[in-house]
Amino acid sequence: MNTTGKKGKVLADNPLVRAIGLQRIVVVLAVVLLAAFFSVMSPAFRQYSTFVSILDYSYYISFMAIGVTFCLISGGNDLSVGTGMICYALAGGYLVQHMGAPVWVGMLVTICTGLVFGVLNGVMVSIMNLPPFIATLCTMLITRGLGSIITGGMAVSWPSRSSADGWFRSLFKIIDKGKIYPVGFILVIASIVIMTFVLNKTKVGRYIIAIGSNKEAARLSGVNVVKYQMMAYIISGFFAGMAGISYAAIFSSSVAPGTGAGLELDAIGGAIIGGTSMTGGLGSVTGTLLGVFVMSLLKTGLPYIGLQANWQQIITGLVLIAAIYIDVLKNKKTA
Repeated sequence: MNTTGKKGKVLADNPLVRAIGLQRIVVVLAVVLLAAFFSVMSPAFRQYSTFVSILDYSYYISFMAIGVTFCLISGGNDLSVGTGMICYALAGGYLVQHMGAPVWVGMLVTICTGLVFGVLNGVMVSIMNLPPFIATLCTMLITRGLGSIITGGMAVSWPSRSSADGWFRSLFKIIDKGKIYPVGFILVIASIVIMTFVLNKTKVGRYIIAIGSNKEAARLSGVNVVKYQMMAYIISGFFAGMAGISYAAIFSSSVAPGTGAGLELDAIGGAIIGGTSMTGGLGSVTGTLLGVFVMSLLKTGLPYIGLQANWQQIITGLVLIAAIYIDVLKNKKTA
């Protein structure tokens, strides 16, 4: 009797497994195992400050990854979110620091700048029919250069905690009498809940999934492919702006041109690890959050075991290769 096969069938038929998804269960286990591994290898990793550092990193990566998830599901990608995040934060921060604009205006400009470049990406991909890789790579170069032009190559500082606008930094981390409260996760979770609803329960989400699954079939069934493909990139631009705000709130004294280069890979990696397919039509916003935590644990934990920047990049690259290969195998199996 093949008991292994029967157990596998029971597991596959389990409603909880179907609802959560096997890959997300694996990612949850990966998060637990990574946290346990780093805790055993370095007792210092178990400190509360490490937990805060993991969350600090996960905030802006999560926002970028939410937007990237929609682009991937639509059958595209967005390589501009890393440098874009910094460019948008520089634009808003410059108004606040050098032109005396209120912080809320700087935040609004950060978001709006992200939306503008989201529209630009959407136009290039959906109307000009440029390959998403090329279109967003060009936007990445544009935002990298534009950030330096806006500030003259100098870093921009948003308000400090001691200023009248210190509330800005408390959006993601409250410090009271030496105690740190990482409250930014509330905004991240709220965004996850809202965008999960958008993806699964609204026409926008359903059409984006349909376009990623089969663009021509979606067009023949009456879907406005140009409109909804563009929506995916507008969503990505919005959340890149949100990432810029969170980055500025966490690192308000060091928002410098060029610092976002490479962070787009962490966002894309988080989405893929969380179960979003690079070929489109399949993805999960909640899975993306779990994938981001894997990336955050690696980023924060590797230095605790003596592996510095170069080794971190190698290991992160290997993790991405593994995640992409699993996605390839999954697509072959369902083909």
